[in-house]
Amino acid sequence: MQVPLCFIGVDVSKAELVVATHGQDACLAVANESTAIVQWLHTLPPGALLAMESTGRFHQLLATLAAGMGLTVFVLNARDVYFYAKGLGARGKTDRVDARIIARYLAEHHERLHPHRVPSACQAELEQLLGQRWTVVTKRTALRQSLRQSLRDCSTSIAQAAAGLEDAFGTLLHTIDGRITQLIKEQEQLHRARTLLQSIVGIGPQSSALLVTVLDRVAFCSCDALVAYSGLDPRAHDSGRSRGRRHLSKRGNPALRHQMFMAAMSACHTVTFAATYQALRARGLKSTEALVVLARKLLRIAFAVWRSGKPFDAHRITPSA
Repeated sequence: MQVPLCFIGVDVSKAELVVATHGQDACLAVANESTAIVQWLHTLPPGALLAMESTGRFHQLLATLAAGMGLTVFVLNARDVYFYAKGLGARGKTDRVDARIIARYLAEHHERLHPHRVPSACQAELEQLLGQRWTVVTKRTALRQSLRQSLRDCSTSIAQAAAGLEDAFGTLLHTIDGRITQLIKEQEQLHRARTLLQSIVGIGPQSSALLVTVLDRVAFCSCDALVAYSGLDPRAHDSGRSRGRRHLSKRGNPALRHQMFMAAMSACHTVTFAATYQALRARGLKSTEALVVLARKLLRIAFAVWRSGKPFDAHRITPSA
């Protein structure tokens, strides 16, 4: 006799977990600390499926403990749950409402979701470092833009202080990159894969480190799945015979999307990919659109290199490819 599935949604905050079971009105509050979580997990029925939104670091303890106990765990994209709630016509937002919506989302979509995999210590540190690197890069860019006009009009002392801040950002990024490289070198498989990925024209140290971490962590079934994960996949907007303009979904990893776009900017000036880029421009694509297409192409090549374990062969590239 098959045990009926039990769908449990958890709204996670720093101090507390609010738990809802699909089909039940009552909610349970559990402290977001190891002892309380383990005690609660032991009370779950066989066949229970557990889902939570990705909340930075606050969901990680629950996801790790639950997966470690053999439970099937799903870490959901918060953006997907947000639009699902809007589609349901949710008029309010509380922890209890959110937990019930997560449980319902899990009940309706669990068959197409991918269970959470607990990262190894190396994977966890790499993901943390890459996340920190992305934060530093985005904050530095925001500060540059904010200070650009001010520095033109400010005193020399303020300009010197801003230059010191820029140097500090550079030192911090250099330190983070050094630790990332050290971790990858300690894992022979990752080090070999990173070397292979850097054989792709346009893929440098930063993009190869991010790619090898993502590909090692997530078991993509196809290159299109990797493209979708990056958010570089085009989103259709058609109705009847009307064909709307395509836009990027931007639903995936923003750091990966940024790195691949930068890799495309580098690759488009090389002998290997210049003809491909020019062919895209000749089709009427704007420069940014052509670079996005080239970034997708580089992702597909990276997936093929990762799967095959063979270096990039530039002779297989044609402008029409």
